[in-house]
Amino acid sequence: MKQTQRLVWFVLSTVMLCALLGGVYGQRVLATTDAGEESDVQSSLNAFTKIYEVVEQNYADPIDPDKAIYGPANTGLGAIPGMLRTLDPHSNFFDPKAYAQMREDQEGKYFGIGMSIRGVPGKMGKIMTIVVQPMPGSPAFRAGLHPGDIIVGVNGQSTDGLNSTEIASRLKGPKGTVVHVSITREGSDKPLEFTITRDEISRKSVDSAFLVRPGIAYIHITGFNETTNDELSDALRRLDENTFQGLILDMRDNPGGILNEAVDVSDHFLERNQLIVYHYGRRSAEKKYVARRGDNGREYPIIVLINRFSASAAEIVTGALQDHDRALVMGEQSFGKGLVQSVFPLSEHTGLALTTAHYYTPSGRLIQRDYSDVSLYDYYFHFGDGPPPHTDARLTDGGREMYGGQGIAPDVKVEEPKLSPVEQKLVQRGAFFNFGKYYLSIHQTVPRDFMPDNTVLQEFKQFLQKQHLTVTDQNIKDNGDFISKHIRAQLIGVIYGVDEENKINTENDYLVQKALDHFGQAKELMASAKKFIASKNVN
Repeated sequence: MKQTQRLVWFVLSTVMLCALLGGVYGQRVLATTDAGEESDVQSSLNAFTKIYEVVEQNYADPIDPDKAIYGPANTGLGAIPGMLRTLDPHSNFFDPKAYAQMREDQEGKYFGIGMSIRGVPGKMGKIMTIVVQPMPGSPAFRAGLHPGDIIVGVNGQSTDGLNSTEIASRLKGPKGTVVHVSITREGSDKPLEFTITRDEISRKSVDSAFLVRPGIAYIHITGFNETTNDELSDALRRLDENTFQGLILDMRDNPGGILNEAVDVSDHFLERNQLIVYHYGRRSAEKKYVARRGDNGREYPIIVLINRFSASAAEIVTGALQDHDRALVMGEQSFGKGLVQSVFPLSEHTGLALTTAHYYTPSGRLIQRDYSDVSLYDYYFHFGDGPPPHTDARLTDGGREMYGGQGIAPDVKVEEPKLSPVEQKLVQRGAFFNFGKYYLSIHQTVPRDFMPDNTVLQEFKQFLQKQHLTVTDQNIKDNGDFISKHIRAQLIGVIYGVDEENKINTENDYLVQKALDHFGQAKELMASAKKFIASKNVN
């Protein structure tokens, strides 16, 4: 996925999606103030009331109270959202429409095309609605919509002036009905048109689970919703966890979700009564979460994959396994989202997600990175640009030094290779998806062991020329492996299903292949921790 596409996707995931799924939320807490604070609050409220009265009585045009207090949908403007923006990047207000959307999403299914969308600032401050992420296997995913696509039309009508909630409503509809979506895409000179059939959309959070090699399991968790722990348990049972020689737990691009699900997922891999996470705040008492069931003595090595878009609940799981030296962590520094949002239902069908505490890993590391003196834009778009601070040192069970206040640092840092200009152009233009439709319209099917040969590659080149996307024979030769793998995955996915496509993409994944070479180090990590703990007990 392109870096810019991941960024626009992640802004929604961390600000809104976690909230829609329940977020990494703590318990509801009571708001209390002492006498001095109450006096200050009342004084500020009086000042606000006076200002609002002056505006309401004297402004040139009639005032819309909802817009003044709540702000235009999904803009972060208005009195209440503006106030919350001065606190931290994750406290959030839900107006009636957004709150209703949250409740719908918590039910876990709906009828539509299956993608997350978000209003973001565009040119001259104009709000545009972008595709954050098509859900794997959804109609939107199958049609070829990409993260970062800008929705400019639905059913032939322009989306100008519509917010993301209104656009989402137009995309939804009865199962089996058709919706026409127009988008603009980076690298494309004109809008792209898609005709998509609506279906029931369920949000699977464990979207891939299979043996990547004999005895080596691969499980990908996309987020933490109400069913994540059950989905993980089913996957482990189906793959016969008792026979595992190793597990790759992939939480890249995972924006987080529900705290209890993160705790339960961690519980699968830790010893009973080991600490998983704890949190506390100014008005929120410390609360600890520990493994209740434990791993039942299973000690196969685990490798956790993360990147800069792994956040919140994903960081809780990663931090717990890393602090107890249960897993080797590979990839990039995680996002650093460790604030607890407690949800307060308000009057008029609105809600407030307010930060009430901070999360800490078992060793005492603060997960949240610093957001003081940083704009909201820089917080989301420029994180990880500089070296992380090494100021809060903590020790793992095995005596390894880790640092807090910066998300989770990998034990083995691995940067995924960047796409070449040709590869980037093919991905941006949806070349493999479009060729897949064209190829199967002629050849009808492919065998399960299909591998593109030179004839297929030449057919691909000719197709691109018809699409006014020129590549040379040298381009095909220099990028042949990449092109062949993507053509194969696309065609196998259409014929044999998204699970088979996921397997192919995983087997070709650079970081997964690197992980397969590090299980010896993961085993050594666990053994060293046991020796260290034993030596401390003797002393």
